[in-house]
Amino acid sequence: MSAQPTATTTVYRVTGMTCGHCESAVREELSALAGVTSVRAVAASGEVTVVSAAPLDEEAVRAAVDEAGYELTGRA
Repeated sequence: MSAQPTATTTVYRVTGMTCGHCESAVREELSALAGVTSVRAVAASGEVTVVSAAPLDEEAVRAAVDEAGYELTGRA
């Protein structure tokens, strides 16, 4: 029996999101990163939860959030 890979869940803080469109833009950019399996963005809290096959490079996450028009301020 082979071991199943363990998913990595990371919660980031993102500033500037104010609505559903903002959440969608952030989800779309982060979902495009290699290894990402799900993204949940919540404008009200400014939290973005990313599930990936392996830990993500924080600079890649920062660049994706920036591309969406928002700012990654760190991990929650």
